[in-house]
Amino acid sequence: MDRAEKNIIPVLGTDPSTSVDLVDGLAASDSKTIAHLLKTGIGANTLRATRSDLSYIEAWVLACDGTSLPWPPGPELVLRFIAHHLWDADQRVIDPDHGMPDHVRATLVKGGYLRAEGPHAPATVERRIASWRALCRWRGVEHPFSRDDVKRTLRSAVRASTRSRHRKSQRNVDLQLMEDLLDSLDARCSPAPLKIKEHEADRLRSIRDRALLSVMFASGGRRRSEISNLMFGQLIDLDPLPTDNPEWPDGLPSMGIRIGRSKTTDARDDNAVFMTGRSVEALRYWISAADITSGPVFLRIDRWGKMFDYSISAHSVNQVLKSRLAEIGCEAADFSAHGVRAGYITSALKAGIPAPEIMEQTLHRSLDTLMGYFKDEEQRQGKAARLL
Repeated sequence: MDRAEKNIIPVLGTDPSTSVDLVDGLAASDSKTIAHLLKTGIGANTLRATRSDLSYIEAWVLACDGTSLPWPPGPELVLRFIAHHLWDADQRVIDPDHGMPDHVRATLVKGGYLRAEGPHAPATVERRIASWRALCRWRGVEHPFSRDDVKRTLRSAVRASTRSRHRKSQRNVDLQLMEDLLDSLDARCSPAPLKIKEHEADRLRSIRDRALLSVMFASGGRRRSEISNLMFGQLIDLDPLPTDNPEWPDGLPSMGIRIGRSKTTDARDDNAVFMTGRSVEALRYWISAADITSGPVFLRIDRWGKMFDYSISAHSVNQVLKSRLAEIGCEAADFSAHGVRAGYITSALKAGIPAPEIMEQTLHRSLDTLMGYFKDEEQRQGKAARLL
């Protein structure tokens, strides 16, 4: 960590775009520039999660000891945090003192910091500890998170946890479901016999949503933030690919997308993913219909069909998916944008595509992480489940 990084202290609880204090003497304009670079380089979602995590940890310390969070935290405090959040529900029945004390829990519930019954999800505890560790590094203070006893305790507590893993999307948006979704949108994208204003507004949104969803899936199950932030300058026009398919007499249309900074990649990596066929055709049709030559690709469109010059939000990407699934009779509550990523990976693996090739599209660096997305909803009907 260099000197500049050590003097950047996030001020959590304020807007993430201005959540930095810098060394005295730095001009206000320079502070805003650094704040923008932090927000862009770290990511607004990461800053938001870090702010939330620290708020919870501060509330927990206050509930336990009646004092503010110490910097740096001692190893005993971190171990107590693990004990209070990754306890064993069965042991709690035998030993009432096991896990988080009742008075601490009551204080956190009253303050609105704690809602779930029982021990925390291991992923939540690991994320909060990672945020805690990162904040120690940003403040330039020593921390106990690298100590063997802390790492060993956390690892053992996570392994011993009996809490089932919660999936961000209860159901996958697999290849078949995505094709059904796009078929439905194809019908909505057809020009109306008469220029009916309401139909034209719906048609424009359908053209955008068809392109958005097909690109989201075909490019490797891109995250909703990557879709909402997609810029025209990231698109790479490529020559058609040869094919014997009579539907594409001129070859399969092909495009690339330069992936800048993402959750797992750095802009300097110069990663690119590729799409062919239906998704490329849908994207080019939208770009032509919206006359996009620069800036964001997927623009916001209001209910009356007015198109704005800024992109839809990541939250809206999720809502587009849910609303379009509801239109074809699916239960929207069972799905989220995360299900597109899981559906792409599951469909690709079931199609026999090698994992390294899939990882080139998803940009995963770990095979274990990739396999964590695999969810075959027909598992109980398969031969493996009926062997005996």
